[in-house]
Amino acid sequence: ARVTEAPKLAPDAFGGTAEAYGRFRPPYPSPLLDDLVMRLPARQRVLDLACGAGRIALALANAFDEVWAIDLEPEMIETARHRSARAGLNNVRFFTGRGETLDAPSSAFDLITIGEAFHRFDQHAVATRALAWLKPGGILATMGGAGFFQGDQPWKKPLLSVARRFFPAGWATAAPGASGDVADMEKVLRDAGFVDVTTKNYSVAHEWTLESIIGYLRSTSVCSEQALRGQSVAFDAALTEALLA
Repeated sequence: ARVTEAPKLAPDAFGGTAEAYGRFRPPYPSPLLDDLVMRLPARQRVLDLACGAGRIALALANAFDEVWAIDLEPEMIETARHRSARAGLNNVRFFTGRGETLDAPSSAFDLITIGEAFHRFDQHAVATRALAWLKPGGILATMGGAGFFQGDQPWKKPLLSVARRFFPAGWATAAPGASGDVADMEKVLRDAGFVDVTTKNYSVAHEWTLESIIGYLRSTSVCSEQALRGQSVAFDAALTEALLA
């Protein structure tokens, strides 16, 4: 039997999104990152898996001696590298490739982070390897915001209605064998040998504009220029009309 991979989970699913990703994705809340750092017994080295445009890696760079950041998309790494240079950071090492196959030494990291990407990984393989990469007492943190296509805000309903008309066919919410459900992810971590597995929620205010909503959508795997396949002008017009109404 032939299996067709969901477009959202294809290796190049985020092709062409790096600029929008770096510009329009909201930063991770400072209280969340500060909380993580304060829990660590040491702050020598952090690894950011699926780093994207560097939202986590660059935000943590001043708190650690060294940062490793890896992403599958060369374009994401190039964007993150430029952002790092503009910020004057010289302690970030960038890698292009799969997190599952990263050649990293054992007991090398105080913290390993995964932002909005654990559902795209071979979760058991990454969790098992991360446990070996961490120093004793180190932390693996998987992070993500509330789903942009979820929520009960009045503007979310027209947004979702328009977006669904343009979504590529056959998209899935997680890689085969993976899950984005919190309870499932906690179980994966416990099964891999992690202890004291907990989940915390952080709420912060964020103001959206029409420009930033469209920009954010361009950073996704389902509403990017690539995913819209020449329908971006029609998509923007339909979304603008629906939201302004």
